[in-house]
Amino acid sequence: MDKVRAAAGDRKREYRVEELAEAAGITTRTLRFYRERKLLQPPRREGRIAWYGEEHLARLRMIGELLERGHTLGGIAELIGAGESGRDVAELIGLEAAIVAPWSDETPVRLDWDELKTVFGDQLTEENTAESIAQGYITVEEDGITHVSRRLMDATTELVAEGVPLSAVLEASRRTQEHVDAIAEIFIEVVSEHLLSALAADAPLPPGAAARLTERILRVRPLARTVADAQFALAMDRRVHVEYTELLRQRRENGSEA
Repeated sequence: MDKVRAAAGDRKREYRVEELAEAAGITTRTLRFYRERKLLQPPRREGRIAWYGEEHLARLRMIGELLERGHTLGGIAELIGAGESGRDVAELIGLEAAIVAPWSDETPVRLDWDELKTVFGDQLTEENTAESIAQGYITVEEDGITHVSRRLMDATTELVAEGVPLSAVLEASRRTQEHVDAIAEIFIEVVSEHLLSALAADAPLPPGAAARLTERILRVRPLARTVADAQFALAMDRRVHVEYTELLRQRRENGSEA
């Protein structure tokens, strides 16, 4: 008998239990366990033989993907139950992916101790290294370090090359991190209150709502970065003007005193 049964005409491909498990990359025991937990749709029966279709294989692959993302089987059962009561599971997965997708696109960079010594010299102290670790930017290995962001590492080395002490760069980084965390919190509050409030409600999402939310989240993400960037640039304009005016005033006073 053929391993995979294709019915006559345009009937979709069908699988026995063993064949479906192999196609999904799981054991038959796991497949039966999913079926007992009602994570899998009932098969089509032909006498004593249970036949599974492409929709069963898609469901198994979806379960595998959710498990890889850290979902529990109980949580997956809820998602599937939601889908079967009118919400599309695929839409819910897409919404989750849009919400938790990384905002940063930073590339890590690795430097050995000789490279670091060349760049930072005697500023490569235990205190500065400990501060970098505490801020979450570097991990230390036996033969060097890995920095989470090549851009930040490049900016640090260039600032030091221009004469700014590494300790001062790290202090500025620490203070900046506190402020950007606060800015991120503001955006989270806005999005949670005005876009994602429906997720906190007890009532299920209406059909298509998850897909619409996903589209809105994807549109809002770049807008948030634009607002933050524009606000920072405007703040720098204001602060530079104030500081430069003050510098000129001091120079005038010093000149008149001379």
